[in-house]
Amino acid sequence: MRGARLGEIVATLGGTLDGDPDRTVERIAPLDTADGRSVSFLAHARYRGQLARTAAGAVIVAPALADDAPVGCARIVTADPYLYYARLTQWWAQRLRDAHGPQRHTSAQIDPTAEVADDASIGPLAVIGPGARIGPGAQLGAHVVVGARASVGSGTRLAPRVTLLDDCEIGARGVVHPGAVIGADGFGFAPDQGAWTKIEQLGAVRIGDDVEIGANTCIDRGALGDTVIGHGVKLDNLIQVGHNVRVGDHTAMAGCVGVAGSARIGAHCTVGGGAVILGHLKIVDHVHVSAATVVTRSILKPGQYSGVFPFDENASWEKNAATLRQLHALRDRLRALEKKP
Repeated sequence: MRGARLGEIVATLGGTLDGDPDRTVERIAPLDTADGRSVSFLAHARYRGQLARTAAGAVIVAPALADDAPVGCARIVTADPYLYYARLTQWWAQRLRDAHGPQRHTSAQIDPTAEVADDASIGPLAVIGPGARIGPGAQLGAHVVVGARASVGSGTRLAPRVTLLDDCEIGARGVVHPGAVIGADGFGFAPDQGAWTKIEQLGAVRIGDDVEIGANTCIDRGALGDTVIGHGVKLDNLIQVGHNVRVGDHTAMAGCVGVAGSARIGAHCTVGGGAVILGHLKIVDHVHVSAATVVTRSILKPGQYSGVFPFDENASWEKNAATLRQLHALRDRLRALEKKP
């Protein structure tokens, strides 16, 4: 794709164009580095100074700031410029991918019993196991492994070296970044006279539609039931999701989050980078966990939760934690005593 006409962009994504619909832009760029062949955007009023100085050929802007654009700069006016920008990037990237068309590399190993849509793209040295299903428009990068009876939904993209193991599935329009592993064994062992006996992990992983999974993230298969990731979930890089975890629709987790086995996380939650959620806990919908927080108990009320407690010998830590919970009440009691004559 060489470029796109502004009229074509607005016809596809909406908004109101103030400028020449035949003007062509060839890239999306920040305000401060854009040139006459670029389209840029203003998402926050604090950058309106950059808007006034930009050399962009077109800007995506809210109605209240449209007049701040330089003379000669076309304006795409919309109520939410940041959301418009997000949708523009998706449309732009899809046009680039469509320009190449579906491809199937000769080095790919596809089991004869696998069902692969005619318009799916299969990269070099990809392996598709027996009984696997690859949906229409799916794209599998180099060295991707799709195990036996696994399923990839329509339009889903697996980047190079993604592994989707036996019986696991991901829905439509998903994106999985390089090195992610879906369906590795959960961490299950029974103690046996000072040693460990492996518990075979007999479940799978079920991932909904419109899910994005970051690079080198691992989602373990269930022990008996399945690990379940809901629709629209967004997982950053280097996240560990333990076996039998359930994550509700449209929840997002930042990098290096760890979720231990059998935790239940609701819908529309956010979890900051480096946070830890212990196993078998329940977190209701609309809970927001700050970065580096260690969640040690279930959260049954929506809201924002934060907390890091110093490491200590366990017995001492438990006593200090119990005291810490009472500090506010103790302070109030102390103030009441101080006010007495």
